[in-house]
Amino acid sequence: MFWTVTLSILQGCSQAVKLFFLTLLFALPLGLVVAFGSMSKWAPFRSLAYRQQEARGFARWLSQLRPLSALTNIIVWIIRGTPLILQLIIIFYGPGTWFGTNPWNAFRDGRMTACCIAFIINYACYFSVIYRGGIEGVPAGQREAGEVLGLTKRQIFFKITLLQMVKRVIPPMSNEIITLVKDTSLARTIAIIEITMAGEAFMKSKGITWPLFYTGVFYLAFVGLLTLLFSFIERKLSYFK
Repeated sequence: MFWTVTLSILQGCSQAVKLFFLTLLFALPLGLVVAFGSMSKWAPFRSLAYRQQEARGFARWLSQLRPLSALTNIIVWIIRGTPLILQLIIIFYGPGTWFGTNPWNAFRDGRMTACCIAFIINYACYFSVIYRGGIEGVPAGQREAGEVLGLTKRQIFFKITLLQMVKRVIPPMSNEIITLVKDTSLARTIAIIEITMAGEAFMKSKGITWPLFYTGVFYLAFVGLLTLLFSFIERKLSYFK
C-alpha cells in the first residue's frame, strides 16, 4: 500500500512541478513588464499644461494623467485583492458560463492550460510589485552617475540598476516562489490531480487518512530544495553588501 500511495502522489507531484515551472517561466519576465508599466511616466495630455499656463481643475488633472501606469496599477490591485482560487474558477469556468462554450476544451490539456494562465497572471502581478520595489530601491545618484559617464538608459538599467535590483528582490522573491509551491494545491479546484488531490483520493476510496498527511513530506522536500537554492544564490550575490 505504501508504494502504491507513493507512486500515485509522485504522479500528482509531476503535475505540480509542471505547473510550478511553467508559472515561473512566464511570470518572472511578465512581472518585469508589468512593473515597467506601473512605473510608466507616459502622459499623452501633458501638453495641456503648456498650452494653459494656469491649467486648473479637469484640464490640470488630465495633463497629469498617466493612463498606462493607472491601468496597470488597477489590474495589479484587482489581482492582488482577490483570491487566486477565485481567479482560477473565473478563468476556467467563466467562458463556458458566459458564452455557452468552453474554449479550454480545444486544448489537449485545457485544464492545465487554464490553470497555468491563472497562476501566471496572479504571480506576475505579485512579482511586479517586488521588481518595482527593487528598482526604486536603487539610489538615484547611481543612475545619475551613469548618465554623467555617458551611458544610455538601456546601459544604465542593465549594468547598474538590474544587478542591484536582483540582490534586493531575492529575499521577497524567494518567499513568493515558496508560496507558489503550496499554491499548486489549488489546481485541484478544477480537477487537476496534483499532490494533495492524489493523497485525498485514497482517503475517499480506502478510508485511510495517512496518505493525505504523507503529501506534506513532498511539499517539505520541494520547499527544502528551494530554500537551499536561494541560500546559495544569496551567498553568490553577497558582494553587493
